[in-house]
Amino acid sequence: MAAFSMVAAPAHAAEEPADHPNIALIILDDIGTDTASDMYPGLIDQLEDMYGPSGRNHADYAKIKGAPASTPVLDHFAAQGMTFSEAWAQPFCSPSRASILTGLYASKTGVRDYTNWLTQDSHSIALDLKHAGYSTAIFGKWHLAGLNQYPGMKPKQASFDLFRGNMNGAIEGYWDYTYQVQDQNSKADQVRDEAAPANALPGIKSTTYAPVTKIADAIDWINDREADDPDKPWFVWMAYNLSHITSKMGAPTVVPNEDALDEASRKEMIACGGQFGTANVGNCSAEAMNRAMTNSMDTTIGKLLDFIDKTDPNTYVIIVGDNGTPMYGPEFINFIDNMYITRVGRGKGTGYESGMRVPLAIRGPGIEPGTTSAAYLHVADLFSTILDLAKAPVPENVSNREGTGMVTLDARSLAPVLFGEEANVRDPVHDYIVSETAVPILEDLTPTGELSKYQVAVRNATYKVLCTEKQGSTNCEFYNLVTDPIEEYPLTAPTSCPKQLNRNFAADDQAANFCFLRQAVREQADI
Repeated sequence: MAAFSMVAAPAHAAEEPADHPNIALIILDDIGTDTASDMYPGLIDQLEDMYGPSGRNHADYAKIKGAPASTPVLDHFAAQGMTFSEAWAQPFCSPSRASILTGLYASKTGVRDYTNWLTQDSHSIALDLKHAGYSTAIFGKWHLAGLNQYPGMKPKQASFDLFRGNMNGAIEGYWDYTYQVQDQNSKADQVRDEAAPANALPGIKSTTYAPVTKIADAIDWINDREADDPDKPWFVWMAYNLSHITSKMGAPTVVPNEDALDEASRKEMIACGGQFGTANVGNCSAEAMNRAMTNSMDTTIGKLLDFIDKTDPNTYVIIVGDNGTPMYGPEFINFIDNMYITRVGRGKGTGYESGMRVPLAIRGPGIEPGTTSAAYLHVADLFSTILDLAKAPVPENVSNREGTGMVTLDARSLAPVLFGEEANVRDPVHDYIVSETAVPILEDLTPTGELSKYQVAVRNATYKVLCTEKQGSTNCEFYNLVTDPIEEYPLTAPTSCPKQLNRNFAADDQAANFCFLRQAVREQADI
């Protein structure tokens, strides 16, 4: 069993899966497992045992028990369904979104970093859901059309009925920002800019604060769908901006509205001099700001979940992070404060676990509450999972990026795990998942500004190979993620691999595992 697994999957589901259910996908921005570790009770204690005096006795093991964000809503949500302890995203936000939308790894979407975009020829899960009779909408961050001029796929081109949110990777501010719309009056290739509207939520006063506005938009749309045709299922893609920094580098973090924070988070902001509802952070540390912004996200998620619970319980809700917690370099935007020992040079944008391991929890009809799966998976798997939950056909092949042919789907449905039928969706030894990234460390650029690094990570249930290409040279690291889940003790890799691999190697054959995964890196990225 993988190191992060605390509870086994049930032998039988509690109830039958729903027919034509509603589905809400909630994407958290820049939230790694470390920030939301309370979703996984016992995780930090387990890591302390592994790396502390009774285990490996790492000199810096005390860093493991840091200060995660206060996430009572996410913690309760996790207990209502199944949490996945071995979920990989792509290391950046656009690539993860592209993988969820298409069911493909980055090598096929062509979206390897935050500047790339999906082409208009790319496949979209929204199209499959529309064919299955669903209404579809996206609220919040799109970030799949590129930056600034948005040459790539727009939400309506991806078959969403409605889009309200922001096209870019970051918003200018959390109260004053560009609010963008595609609706029934929009051409598929055009996006309309509007003034950010003020909205209120239960317990939160009217405000233009972005998470409040976007959750209110989602609630209004769901309410209209339920009123217009309660028998027609809906799919909501709710993509948070939180806890991503703003595009104003002079004031990248913000102190959320006071009524969007819980008591613990309000007290922390008051103690360090942050002014509620502003970008005036006082003497608050980067880690404290990340906790406050994450807690604000948690609070507003709770308003959407409350509404769904009261309106239509025939709904599956999926909550997932888009990449790991950032460690951008400058102290005021370094956010990891929990779980990981080595932090510098890791986190968001890198192929290390702190850059890709994300929280994932799913609840809904037929999913046993309070269960955890250790199945290793990729966020691309949500593509097939959502279609399975919707009782919609899952394609085996989808259009390539160029629109000139078809490529094999990479996604595997998690439905067999969710409903207690299987423990894994991939062979634990002789299969793999892959995540890759360009620009893994933002300050690590060549003097001319060209990208100086490219990383590809591949893993099976136990082992991981992480290869870094820099200025024509490739170096590969090798880890056992069961015995060393936060990557402090690299294994010695074999000096060479056979040209013809024996694909029936034993699970405990360390050298064969390395060679198998190293070959997968070559097949995926040719490094």
